[in-house]
Amino acid sequence: MTPFARLTVLAVLMAAGGVPQESSTSNADLVLPIVAAAGAVAAALYGLRRRRRLARTRTTPGARGVTPLTELDARARQALVATDDTVRTSEEELAFATDRFGEEAVRPFADAVAFAAGELTAAFRLRQLLDDAYPVDAATRRRLLVEIVARCTASGRRLDAESEAFDRLRALERNAPEALDVVESAFRSLAGHTVTAEETLAVMRRRYAESAAAPVSGNVEQAKDRLVFATGGINRARQALDKGDTARAAVYLRAAEGAVGQAATLVDAVGRRAAELAEAEARLPGVLDGTDADLADARARLPAGSGVTDATDVAAWAATSDLGGRLARAEAVTAAVRRAMGAGRYDPIEALRRVEETGSALDEALSGARERGQRNHRARVLLDQALLTAGSALGAADGYVATHRGAVGSEARTRLAEAGRHLARARADAGTNATGALAEAQQADALARRAQGLAEQDVRVHGNPYGSGERHGNAAGLGGAVLGGIVLGGTSGAGRGKADGFRPGSFGGGDTRGRRGGGRF
Repeated sequence: MTPFARLTVLAVLMAAGGVPQESSTSNADLVLPIVAAAGAVAAALYGLRRRRRLARTRTTPGARGVTPLTELDARARQALVATDDTVRTSEEELAFATDRFGEEAVRPFADAVAFAAGELTAAFRLRQLLDDAYPVDAATRRRLLVEIVARCTASGRRLDAESEAFDRLRALERNAPEALDVVESAFRSLAGHTVTAEETLAVMRRRYAESAAAPVSGNVEQAKDRLVFATGGINRARQALDKGDTARAAVYLRAAEGAVGQAATLVDAVGRRAAELAEAEARLPGVLDGTDADLADARARLPAGSGVTDATDVAAWAATSDLGGRLARAEAVTAAVRRAMGAGRYDPIEALRRVEETGSALDEALSGARERGQRNHRARVLLDQALLTAGSALGAADGYVATHRGAVGSEARTRLAEAGRHLARARADAGTNATGALAEAQQADALARRAQGLAEQDVRVHGNPYGSGERHGNAAGLGGAVLGGIVLGGTSGAGRGKADGFRPGSFGGGDTRGRRGGGRF
């Protein structure tokens, strides 16, 4: 199958909801499902073509002409960022509505968010396929970029279609007094949790190496910044209500809700990181013992002295030589981890990751010589470690992107989405295919760490035009609010530099999420 045909099949399968398990899926694995489900694929192909027509006529610049690939690529990246923002904001406001009205009342909106998130996930998957440097021609690349834009457009339109009904449910203007009481209560509770998080972070820094606390090192200060902004929103909402201006009160109230929600995300991440470090620390001795057993097994299977070079069977010699190399690396890693543990401050999660990675490589070299039951047992043990490290990395990266999304670009978000896909696969396969799940978890871990690195780089490049925690005109904490996507602005430029007439993000797609405006800080 040609690269063109292969990626076309991938796109069709994704349109039908059948995302391939790995980018290395064989040709047979791709073709057989199509043969078995020709009708479904035909329907999916029709949907795919329809989306492309919509994208060309409604969303692609120069629809009657030919858009340059570079421009289309930039459009696709922008669409991914904007759509990810709309889904995240919609999820956040949906959470407030669920707490207030219950799951049954918000079910139609939860369904809309689920649909939007599904379209976005498919779009990110296509972006990842393109980024993986498949040898595709310009025509194929164009088709996939158009599909990305179409998926993002469908996601936003579904949310836009529900925004009016969602506003009727929430009725922020009519229910502003009650909603304000709720956000004030959450604010007071969170203020206390922030103090606790600050103490937890201080203990983390004393107990562990700097890298252990690095993913959450700035969270407490950023949470305080969001709470400063929330304070202003709450106070101004109350003042507006006293004047009978419920429309303006609703704007400030929504901004305060967003700030409180992000402060909670930042604070919770500190406690979660502390728990993950403690769990990794508790696991390490047993993990090292298990690796020692693998090392002893490997040593026993190596010929004495330098006799490996006398092997007459070339394949056996190569396998033995590979085992020797992996054995040496595993011995070096376990020795280094033990030295770090003995020295005092170290990073338990990174230590666990290093031991798990070398243990996995050693286990792979030993797999041919072990009984099936023994192989499965070791794979499950290693999987437990990998799920912890991958879950920690993904949680840290997702929280960082969520609270810095005003500056984070498409590449970091794409890697994050792909990490989530691999981790979901690992968890789903854990009970039936530990070896495959282990590979998925390791891939998720690597992608999540890459996503966080790219996101942090985006934030450094973007900077903060307002200054974290400082005032811009009349707006305390506005910089953090823009950086977090609470106030629309950031990478899109909308609202940047405006302390007056700011627009808080709300439930909805790109056409409606900024409908609440007119706040004046």
